[in-house]
Amino acid sequence: MIKKSSTDYQQRLETFIRHLEEARQLQYDWMTYGIDCVDFYVDDVDGDWLETWDQIDDEPSTVIESLIALLKSDDWVAVRVKKHLKNKSLTEIASELEKCLSLPEEEQIFAVKTMLDDSEESDQDLNLDLLDLAESLLEKLAEILKEES
Repeated sequence: MIKKSSTDYQQRLETFIRHLEEARQLQYDWMTYGIDCVDFYVDDVDGDWLETWDQIDDEPSTVIESLIALLKSDDWVAVRVKKHLKNKSLTEIASELEKCLSLPEEEQIFAVKTMLDDSEESDQDLNLDLLDLAESLLEKLAEILKEES
């Protein structure tokens, strides 16, 4: 347990140092090249993205559609998720789940658990139950997304 915690802190420190180095490099490029440094960091800076900005599809992504399909099903994980989040629509739940899935893998389970825990109670059994549900939900989502790719 201590070994894993130590490794986690080391990874977070390494990630922080990498981000700091990237920020310093950006600052250096800005000071050296001025506005031309944008070409180093942005793809298609000279493209027509500004003119076609309003033509971007507002349709839900295939990930959200898959999440909504799972939530509509009678799968036991979906039923328990809907029970915990009975005050939210399926679209809201799917949108929040998509945000959780965009996080680094080691943070996803806690983000999903936090999303599921909409009560102010701090019952230990409820927290463990939510953690188990979050883990099961992530496993189910991994299966679904793997099938799509």
